Amino acid sequence: MTYKKPELLIPASSLEVLKTAVIFGADAVYIGGEAFGLRAKAKNFSSEEMAEGVAFAHAHGVKVYVTANILAHNDDLPGVEAYFEELKEVGPDALIISDPGMFMIAKEVWPQVEVHISTQANNTNYETYLFWWKLGAKRVVSARELSLVEIKGIREKIPAEMEIESFVHGAMCI
Repeated sequence: MTYKKPELLIPASSLEVLKTAVIFGADAVYIGGEAFGLRAKAKNFSSEEMAEGVAFAHAHGVKVYVTANILAHNDDLPGVEAYFEELKEVGPDALIISDPGMFMIAKEVWPQVEVHISTQANNTNYETYLFWWKLGAKRVVSARELSLVEIKGIREKIPAEMEIESFVHGAMCI
């Protein structure tokens, strides 16, 4: 088995944090917009800040992933298509999604978008990873409580090209 260099992925809560992460060596950052993310009450990126952040990161060879990881209710769905259309124009490298409905809308609006499945989807077994893989997800973020032994067991049962992402220092997004 060949091993891929781990990606250092940093959460960025503001444009300032994004720029700092980029300058200090992040391979990628993940950010939230003003809608459809679980950190709705937190400081998130406006459309303009998101565009500036993506341009800055890309100019430095760093990827940007945007969270749209709510578990959507019916009332959440109006506006999702327009939001994904807007994100398509901004040009992040991937979307981080947890809800199957949001996933399907993203793929309808932006078929070529890379989708990562959020830890919020509680991904705890290889069949779940295979489910998402068959739908077109490239990466699945492990549930935070999984052990290295459990993650290794998943790795052995999924395609080599499928990526596993894990939080390396607990459940805190810091």
